[in-house]
Amino acid sequence: MYSQPVPAPEKKEEPEKKEEPKKEKPKKSTGKMSDKQKADLNKHMEKLKKGGMSGTELKSHRMKMMGRMRKGMTVGKAHKDISK
Repeated sequence: MYSQPVPAPEKKEEPEKKEEPKKEKPKKSTGKMSDKQKADLNKHMEKLKKGGMSGTELKSHRMKMMGRMRKGMTVGKAHKDISK
């Protein structure tokens, strides 16, 4: 009268996936630069202008610098990153 319980399907053992904790970097990716960053960048660009960089090179360099500085890099770090 009583039916026997149906055995549960066997589960295949999967290797445990270890979740690595994400390294959080304090990024400032707001897309805007602070007044201090703008002043530092202008000072940096004046130095390069006096160094003899052409107008097209200056514009290209400035745009690359701005992109990196918006992510939170300093002028020095951004310049080293571009120079690689």
